[in-house]
Amino acid sequence: MSTASPGRWHDETEKLRTLLRGCGLEEATKWGKPCFMHDGRNVAIIQGFKGHCALMFFKGALLRDAAGLLRRQGANSQAARRLEFTGVEQIDAAVVRAYVEEAIAVEAAGLVVPMPAKDELDLPEELARMMDEVPGLGAAFRALTPGRRRSYVLHVAGAKQAKTREARVRRCVPGILAGKGFNER
Repeated sequence: MSTASPGRWHDETEKLRTLLRGCGLEEATKWGKPCFMHDGRNVAIIQGFKGHCALMFFKGALLRDAAGLLRRQGANSQAARRLEFTGVEQIDAAVVRAYVEEAIAVEAAGLVVPMPAKDELDLPEELARMMDEVPGLGAAFRALTPGRRRSYVLHVAGAKQAKTREARVRRCVPGILAGKGFNER
């Protein structure tokens, strides 16, 4: 059964699926993508993007990356790393297999990507000031899950100008007080 939909990265997806299954991984569809697991735990997922197809390793930050091919998902990603391909001819079976085998070993060993402590967030000055000014805002922010707090901090801190950061904080206050994350409605 093919979980890949016909499209721009069909051939790349099929080649990667064959390689990963050949490494003894279990395949399932998660988030609408082919996901590969070892003993029921996620190891890698195939993702199609506009400009490339990617094989993303959930704990890629723990891989040695001997070939120097792994890329971060984004500026704020902590654990995930991916191999990117723009054509089926770029998928070197031996190289991919080496990364997959190392990812399986990382998962089998039960290794965990170290994450910053929950209280290691550097609050933007504008957010900290608003917490002092709006009754209950500080307590509501601290009551949020670490991921929800991080989403607000990244959103506010992403603005270059103080005026924009202040405006973002004002728009975030109702969501924080409601106990919702930045991306939740």
